Amino acid sequence: MSKENLKVVILGGGESGVGAAILAKTKGLDVFLSDMGEIKENYKKILEENTIEFEEKNHDEERILAADWVIKSPGIPKKAELVQKIKAKGIRLSSEIEFGAEFTDAKIIAITGSNGKTTTTSLIYHILKNDNMNVGLGGNIGKSFALQVAKENYDYYVLEVSSFQLDDIQNFRPYISLLLNLSPDHLDQYNYNYEEYALAKFRIAENQENDNYFIYNKDDEMSQKLLQKLDLRVKQIPFSMKEKLNEGGYTEGEKLYVKLQDEFSMRIDELSIMGTHNVANSLAASIAGKLLNISNESIRHSLMTFQAVEHRLENFAEINGVKYINDSKATNVNATYYALESMKQPTVWIVGGKDKGNDYTEIEELVKKKVKAIICMGLDNSKIINFFKDKKEVIIDTASVEDAVKAAKSIAEKGDAVLLSPCCASFDLFDNYEHRGKLFKEEVLKS
Repeated sequence: MSKENLKVVILGGGESGVGAAILAKTKGLDVFLSDMGEIKENYKKILEENTIEFEEKNHDEERILAADWVIKSPGIPKKAELVQKIKAKGIRLSSEIEFGAEFTDAKIIAITGSNGKTTTTSLIYHILKNDNMNVGLGGNIGKSFALQVAKENYDYYVLEVSSFQLDDIQNFRPYISLLLNLSPDHLDQYNYNYEEYALAKFRIAENQENDNYFIYNKDDEMSQKLLQKLDLRVKQIPFSMKEKLNEGGYTEGEKLYVKLQDEFSMRIDELSIMGTHNVANSLAASIAGKLLNISNESIRHSLMTFQAVEHRLENFAEINGVKYINDSKATNVNATYYALESMKQPTVWIVGGKDKGNDYTEIEELVKKKVKAIICMGLDNSKIINFFKDKKEVIIDTASVEDAVKAAKSIAEKGDAVLLSPCCASFDLFDNYEHRGKLFKEEVLKS
């Protein structure tokens, strides 16, 4: 069937759904958008201006199941009954990144991983932009990728890609893919099976050929295990913080190195972002830059001038000699591990929220070593309190950002740091992690 006659249904009326609807309309497809919730006014206005038919607070199942192609928002669980019915009928089901990629010849650099995706995606975008390349930023970050395919004419796209988006791909084939690391996350969506979740991440490389590149973390055990099993055709390039490599990226002493056709190196203390994990992210980004033939000078300059992503180890204030750091984006234990590891001074740690099956043993030693007090911020903090009660003397239970900041300010002394790194999702008290981080910063900055 030619694309012209396709009936396309978009499920979800947020940023990615509306972007996909506009792309479908631009390409002359028969498009209908359906959202079980309420669509925000600004998105409704866009749909109306583009004469795109839509429904909200309802799913017209008959119409949806008559589609040739359904584009699903990553927020809709794959176990949802409607999704199961779509699959049972054999209707093609795609994510917005799959849909957008079908309509562009631009080179795609796609980044996934359990932690560091947003930072590394933003860093690679910064490296390309700094080198005057014609580049768009999308996926889980910035504007909808499909919308940019409809409206812009970029030569490159740098996309942050989640496992949920990769669950719904068929042909997606990036020019360069990056898998930064793996740690158990979102396991509730993957039958509580870590390997199943990890394999979803590896789908980023499944359609790549030997003229494409896959950048991966050689220090990551699960990545190494799955690379032995999977039959990938793509050219694989590793990075490591532990061993010197003949090809790829690594650290040695005070420097980081990338060895491909030639060699790039720079001092680690010249990087603009803090923390060991960000050295790994910078290595991965530098390899991508080299593969795109960006000069060493240009990459070095970009790594020295990059500004940290908001809500990710964002050092936003110093008040009375106390540093305040917003790491609201740390929604799992592994992300908080990286945050605590990078702390150089005694730390008052604010933690808590909606627990996704966390195991705190991973950070137990770091908490003993670096944390002077724990402040819990959530509706139910019992799990955190029970785990750390014999390990830390000062644990304070709060259920609001106001109380958490008040407690932190009363404990922190000159030379300390207050770190919001919650380990948990934000949905118990906040709309999302951005909302949590924003309110935290506002509360800290109140006199």
